[in-house]
Amino acid sequence: MERKTKVSAETGKQEIVVTREFDLPLELLFKAYEDPEIVAQWMGTKVLKLENRKHGAYEFETSDPKGNVVLRMNGVIPEFVPNRKITRTFEMENTPFAVQLEFLEFEKLTEDTSKLTMQIVYKSVELRDQMLKLPFTQGINMAHNRLQEIVTKLK
Repeated sequence: MERKTKVSAETGKQEIVVTREFDLPLELLFKAYEDPEIVAQWMGTKVLKLENRKHGAYEFETSDPKGNVVLRMNGVIPEFVPNRKITRTFEMENTPFAVQLEFLEFEKLTEDTSKLTMQIVYKSVELRDQMLKLPFTQGINMAHNRLQEIVTKLK
C-alpha cells in the first residue's frame, strides 16, 4: 500500500520534511492539531496539557495496556497562527533524542482538501539519521491515516 505521508531527508542535512495532503477542509485539519480530544484520538496518547497560543506549551503521555507510562512528550509553542502554522519544540523524555524544532504549515488546496508540511530540525545530522532508523516514516503515516479517518467523521 502506498504511503500517503511523504518523508524527505536530504543527505547531510539536519532536517526531515514531512508532507501530506488530506481530504479535509483546512479548518478541520488544523482542528486535528488544536483540539485536545481529537489529538488524543489520532495520536493514541493522553493529552495532559495543550495550550494553543503563542508561548503556550503541551504535554502528552502514552501508556501500555497495564497503565504503565512508556513515553512522555512535551514542548513549547513559540508561534501559533490559527489555520496557518504552529511552531513548536518536541521532546521525548527519557530517550537519547535531543529536543527537536518543528515547523507545521497548513495550506488550503480546495474547499475540501488541505496540505500539511512539517519541517523537523534536529540538533545534528546523526540524531536525524538515528530517527530515520526507527519506524518513524511508518508511524507518522499510520498516525496521519488515523487523523484522516477520525476527522472525516466530524465533517
